[in-house]
Amino acid sequence: MRPPRRFTGQAEIQPQLWVRDGPVAVAFYERAFGAAVEYLLAGPAEDDVIAQMSVGGAHFWLTSASEEMHRLSPDSIGGATGRVLLVVDDPDAFVEAAVAGGAAPVSAVQDEHGWRLGRLTDPFGHEWEIGRPLGQWPPQGG
Repeated sequence: MRPPRRFTGQAEIQPQLWVRDGPVAVAFYERAFGAAVEYLLAGPAEDDVIAQMSVGGAHFWLTSASEEMHRLSPDSIGGATGRVLLVVDDPDAFVEAAVAGGAAPVSAVQDEHGWRLGRLTDPFGHEWEIGRPLGQWPPQGG
């Protein structure tokens, strides 16, 4: 059996979050995360939006939830199906600002598993882990 071919080109992951009210979500991420709007397209409905946002060069998208298109927001299913890890220089300050801006803390920023990490949930039900590695990552020999 041949080992799988490894992709060797340039790649980047940009998660897309599905939200009920796009304009409210855009305003939240600008306020609480200090995010910049890179692209914004308003749809025909008042709460419909497609937006690309960035935090310190890390990009993510917001798109309006749609049951017809099977794009379900966390609040429509009673919880998130994953978590976004956002790597920042100062997780303590970032989490503090995000909570002041409307995010709900899940766990305090602390050192664990070789990282400085804190967890929060945004007002739309998406889980975020905010952190930075405490040393070289990945660890040597790990």
